[in-house]
Amino acid sequence: MFSVFGPKSDQAGRATRRELLRAGALSLLGLSSVDLAALRAAAPRAGRRPARSCVFVFLFGGPSHIDLWDMKPDAPAEIRGEFRPAATNVPGIQICEHLPKLAAQMDKLCLLRSMEHRMPVHGPACSEMFSGRPYFGPPVTDQARPEDWPSLASLTMRFAEQRGPLPPSVVLPWYIQFAGQDKRIAGQTGGRMGDMHNPFLVKGDPSDQQFEVQGIKLAEDVGLDRVVARRELLHKLKSSLPEPLEPGLAVQTFDRHVQTAFSMLGDIHAHQAFRLDRETAALRERYGETKFGQSLLLARRLVEAGVSLVTVNWDDETRNEKVSPFWDTHDNNFPSLKQRLAPRFDQSFSAFLADLDQRGLLESTLVVVTGEFGRTPKIGQVVQNGMTAKTGRDHWPHAFTVLLAGGGVRGGQVYGSTTKTGGYVQDKPVSPADLSATVLSHLGVDPDARYEDEFQQMHRSLSVGRPISDLG
Repeated sequence: MFSVFGPKSDQAGRATRRELLRAGALSLLGLSSVDLAALRAAAPRAGRRPARSCVFVFLFGGPSHIDLWDMKPDAPAEIRGEFRPAATNVPGIQICEHLPKLAAQMDKLCLLRSMEHRMPVHGPACSEMFSGRPYFGPPVTDQARPEDWPSLASLTMRFAEQRGPLPPSVVLPWYIQFAGQDKRIAGQTGGRMGDMHNPFLVKGDPSDQQFEVQGIKLAEDVGLDRVVARRELLHKLKSSLPEPLEPGLAVQTFDRHVQTAFSMLGDIHAHQAFRLDRETAALRERYGETKFGQSLLLARRLVEAGVSLVTVNWDDETRNEKVSPFWDTHDNNFPSLKQRLAPRFDQSFSAFLADLDQRGLLESTLVVVTGEFGRTPKIGQVVQNGMTAKTGRDHWPHAFTVLLAGGGVRGGQVYGSTTKTGGYVQDKPVSPADLSATVLSHLGVDPDARYEDEFQQMHRSLSVGRPISDLG
């Protein structure tokens, strides 16, 4: 049985001759530089509304909602913290004083302050936010398992319409992972739906002048004439098969891999989508010469190129820290936010919003910003991590904020609310399932569509939530 690229056996456990030939033909292509295992998408389905795009920004570690987007200035000092709320360009809405550029664009933003779940551990909580499903097992590890729920990125890869030469779902600049662990954080790929539906991973630092995307250009020893000849050979092999079998999902998916691979290699627009050097120096500077900033700029170019879902995972120089990497502020919460995290996010994300708006892309592009959870209402409170210091905040999934923009979401609004300490949702609770259903629905993918759970051999719906209907 072939498993590397996904072909299935027949009911008796035998791979069909057609599937063997199709799988064997892949090796004849010589496309060693193409990560074909990541170029997954099923054939487009008819009858949908025009496809739209989504940029899903993930602030790994869990940003402090109470210090950034849902401040409580009237609470006691051990809750409200050191920062002051500042006015935005929407009367009555305030956010952190260290987000001045974002405050000037509050009219484009919705602060969804009522996100909640019950998982305080990084990996399982990431899985819940990426997949929209409660974690399947005990929270004893942060790392991926074969029985992970499929990510929103993988569901989009399989079920969204492919527009143009690029795959419908792209992740950049990495799959998030803790230092010292040998596997990525849970819930980022196809999981129990099958790795054949993993999104296309663009790995690297877009701010690096030597940045180059693997898999969209020919290997040095494979010229264009050889690729054309091999494609003709593949066509002949397919045409010569004697049995007129109806292609199943595995065969359709395999054909799509090959078509996407050839399209990416031969289409100038696919190459140019990743060419950040085609942007002006002034625009790149506005985004910020950081990995996050340039990843957002690349995300905008991929939206323009027709990619349905672009996932941008936060990464920075703290990836090797043991206590407080990324947004995981177990100690020095306020200096980390003030000096490192808030200024970078403020510059890059505000530039991204303005750029989408100026190019007429914001109306059709849903922008989602979230982490896996928020932080404890009380400074120094230990909930999950015993290394939380008196200067930090621990994990808190019971109430946190998601930023939404574009895609028909009305800007300049606050959706939902939390209690006086920011600890629990008070109004309009939203689950990760509801968020996933909202994104899928925006992309024209039916949240009630079904896939086969390869782990438990049963069919499941893409989402167990319901789209948030009152954001417009």
